Amino acid sequence: MPVNITEEFVHQLMGQIDFLTKQNSTLTATVDSMNLTIAELNQTIKELKEQLNKNSKNSSKPPSSDGLKKPAVKKNRSFRESSGKKQGAQEGHDGVHLSVISNTDHTRDHMHSDCAGCPYRTTCLDKACVKETRHEIDAVVTVDVTAHNLIEVHKCPLHGGAKTGTFPENIKATVQYGKNLQAMVVAFNTVGAISINRTHEILSSVFNIPLATGTIKNMVTRCAESLKDTYEQIRLKMIALGLIHCDETGSRVDGKTCWVHVASDQDYTYLTINQKRGQTGMDAADVLSHVHGIIVHDCWGSYWKYQDVTHAICCVHLLRELNGVIENHPEQTWAVRFKKLLLDMKKARDKALLSAKDEVSYYHRHKFDMEYDSIIKTAYEENPLPETPAKKRGRKKKGKVLNLICRLDNYKASVCLFIKNLCVPFDNNQAERDLRMIKIKTKVSGCFRSEEGAQEYLTIMSYIGSARKHGINAFTAIREALNGTPDIIFN
Repeated sequence: MPVNITEEFVHQLMGQIDFLTKQNSTLTATVDSMNLTIAELNQTIKELKEQLNKNSKNSSKPPSSDGLKKPAVKKNRSFRESSGKKQGAQEGHDGVHLSVISNTDHTRDHMHSDCAGCPYRTTCLDKACVKETRHEIDAVVTVDVTAHNLIEVHKCPLHGGAKTGTFPENIKATVQYGKNLQAMVVAFNTVGAISINRTHEILSSVFNIPLATGTIKNMVTRCAESLKDTYEQIRLKMIALGLIHCDETGSRVDGKTCWVHVASDQDYTYLTINQKRGQTGMDAADVLSHVHGIIVHDCWGSYWKYQDVTHAICCVHLLRELNGVIENHPEQTWAVRFKKLLLDMKKARDKALLSAKDEVSYYHRHKFDMEYDSIIKTAYEENPLPETPAKKRGRKKKGKVLNLICRLDNYKASVCLFIKNLCVPFDNNQAERDLRMIKIKTKVSGCFRSEEGAQEYLTIMSYIGSARKHGINAFTAIREALNGTPDIIFN
């Protein structure tokens, strides 16, 4: 049956087609917008999951941020191979124990309880023998008060006239605290990380003397002032060294975030504080701008501003980042290979050091070099560089994984320096250890009240840290500083 197609029918049909076309375009745009939103949300979820999964083992976060929750044990977290040895002290270890003391201060005899009040007790005691001896080591808390008398002789039989003695230079007041007590106060407040108020509470109750908080603050200030020249000598030592470790950490000062910068090695520690973390704070420390040797750091961008030094990157930081990639991006196969490469390089370096060799063999260095390039090539294949749109300004966001790859590619010489120069360590643990007391002080005592007080603390801790590295305990070092002989750390 033939269809009668009229002009009106065609007009209606064209209208429907136009409506459906517009509807299709609208729905297509809606679907595209929804797909874009879903992709953005998926990326956000992925980033949030990665952020939640961060801990001290797979990022630069400190162990204190892990909290009380025990993390799940994962195979890729261990940076060391199992030695096969049992836990604890090994066979042949000398051990440490309390030795029997022959020269005792007191002796107490203990008889059976039935002997108390017995008329034959003295007779039995004369004929008895010591079956067993046990020693108790205790501390006697006492205050030693020394009176300094100024003696005057009215008439000297040899020279005639009156002769009057002089007080020692350190005896300046009618009543004052001695150097031992002052050293203990400073040690409590600095090495002990105890606040001034708690130092006052502890020492006042132990020694039963009215040790005011202002007096404690003055003792710390005097100790810091006595170390100014020594502090400057430590800075000059840092500049003259061929290799130093650098790092920085945040600390609260007067309600604001300031940054503690450290430059150290196995013999000396130099700590400074500044409101800036970057190059401004580093320049204020006045060390890196004069150094011409090797600096070991965690790849923080500001360190690369110093061109007259050789840079070495802490590989433990890289291992943590690689752990993060392995845990959060299992599809990144290159990360597993690169982690193994770093550990193999460390193993070869440690073996060379144990064998008293000057360098790792050329064979191993060449092998590691080729493997390094191969892994980076694979990494770029798995994570191609983003294309920058022609009309859009600036660089397109790379993401953390690609940023890590680019860093490993651009700073290959600094990453591998430890395998080429055995004087360069694999990690930056030295600097991190020297900063650890700053975090402990902040956690125990809270923030610093002023930048001047923080700098006093860092001056003393620079001296104590250097003294410890020379085998001098903190109390002795502080006492020597108060006595005017802090240069024992340079002997």
